[in-house]
Amino acid sequence: MSDTVDDVDLPYDEDEASQQEKIQALEERLEILETQNEEMRDKLLDANAENNKYQQKLERLTHENKKLKQSPLFVATVQEVTDEGVIIKQHGNNQEALTEVTDEMRDDLEPDARVAVNNSLSIVKPLSNETDVRARVMEVTESPEVSYEDIGGLEEQMQEVRETVEMPLEKPEMFDDVGIDPPSGVLLYGPPGTGKTMLAKAVANQTDATFIKMAGSELVHKFIGEGAKLVRDLFDVAREHEPAVIFIDEIDAIAAKRTESKTSGDAEVQRTMMQLLSEMDGFEERGEIRIIAATNRFDMLDRAILRPGRFDRLIEVPKPNAEGREIIFEIHTRGMNVADDVEFAELAEEADNASGADIKAVCTEAGMFAIRDDRTEIRMEDFRNAWDKVQAESDETEDVSKTFA
Repeated sequence: MSDTVDDVDLPYDEDEASQQEKIQALEERLEILETQNEEMRDKLLDANAENNKYQQKLERLTHENKKLKQSPLFVATVQEVTDEGVIIKQHGNNQEALTEVTDEMRDDLEPDARVAVNNSLSIVKPLSNETDVRARVMEVTESPEVSYEDIGGLEEQMQEVRETVEMPLEKPEMFDDVGIDPPSGVLLYGPPGTGKTMLAKAVANQTDATFIKMAGSELVHKFIGEGAKLVRDLFDVAREHEPAVIFIDEIDAIAAKRTESKTSGDAEVQRTMMQLLSEMDGFEERGEIRIIAATNRFDMLDRAILRPGRFDRLIEVPKPNAEGREIIFEIHTRGMNVADDVEFAELAEEADNASGADIKAVCTEAGMFAIRDDRTEIRMEDFRNAWDKVQAESDETEDVSKTFA
């Protein structure tokens, strides 16, 4: 802070000083007072800002404290609206109850409506029937960076997928002219790493339709009815954004063969599958929605989901042959600094029984061998050493799996 007024001495004796000296001394005092006034004003503004900040924090904490003191509400579904009251079913424990509501609230309720109830199962307020947010986040907003040119050795499979998924969306008039319904779904099956998911990504990249992806395991839930509801919401999102393509990976998680098991977990999985079957080929028209599914365990699937009308095309995606392996090697080494001695045809012959994923791993490992030797060029021996390493890791994984099987 600057000097105070008292620090400024009057440089005169009143009896001897001139009028000019008096004015100069008073002006100095006035400057000091103005400086002090500015400093106090700045401090006041800072204090007001700090006070506002703490006031907002107090209001927020007061609101949170009030919410914490309130009794929790539970989600329930309206089963029936009767003259005696409203029959509801609470989510989670599947408990049903009959509760009374006001005439005004009764007009807003209908079967399948979601409501919030308190501990005594009295309806507090209706809830919106918005689609489950989990279904909405499955929509792919950005196209994957995978095109058909990035897939090797699967020309026949690509052609069938394009005929089943892309052609009905892009040229529906061709099917009308012929007088047939377009295929509604395609199931891709085969060993792991053969390119099933890449085919689906290429479709997402190629088509302008809304692409929705999910894993079958995401439909398996703890509470009764949650999995089936998510399936309904998933198809609702697709109908809102027609034309649409739904990709279900690991479909065997919810479409395995039905057994006589009476456990609640198996029963819930089967209920989810029943809802999926209904959405795929039920009474309601599916609309401009195509389905792609993928599985490594074709032998585990229930026959009901394999029949025509649900999956009209069952496409096997096998491991590539020698020619396909050579193409895949060329695809994965496009951006690599490969030596002139590298022969992809020879590598394809040596990498017998390798999948597309195996070949990608070999290319990565070959690059790592070059880096370890402080080289920027990848040689033929690097690819051979990489293939030996990938094979050894694969054999070790199989031995561990057999141990714990």
